[in-house]
Amino acid sequence: QVQLVESGGGLVQAGGSLRLSCAASRRIFSFDHMAWYRQAPGKERELLIGISNTSSITFADSVKGRFTTSRDSAKNTIYLQMNSLKPEDTAVYSCYAVIYNFEYWGQGTQVTVSS
Repeated sequence: QVQLVESGGGLVQAGGSLRLSCAASRRIFSFDHMAWYRQAPGKERELLIGISNTSSITFADSVKGRFTTSRDSAKNTIYLQMNSLKPEDTAVYSCYAVIYNFEYWGQGTQVTVSS
């Protein structure tokens, strides 16, 4: 069983920054794929950043240039650095991972951006 635990969400003003963390219960380089998603109220879940096991990273157009991701293998943690936040970035942000064709989700963390 794999566990993913997000943290770092909160309330921030527009233009501000937040860094989210996703701590995994196993080595992050063992995953076939990891990603960051978000879901705003009344909207579908949106893929933000995908990280393949070859370290290829893809970004959604909505966050390109504002959001980045990084990894700390010693802590089995990936991060989502969010800059220049906008009110429309308000959502629950979740970490996702795939290993051996099994999918795992974190519990999500709320990010609220005030105008």
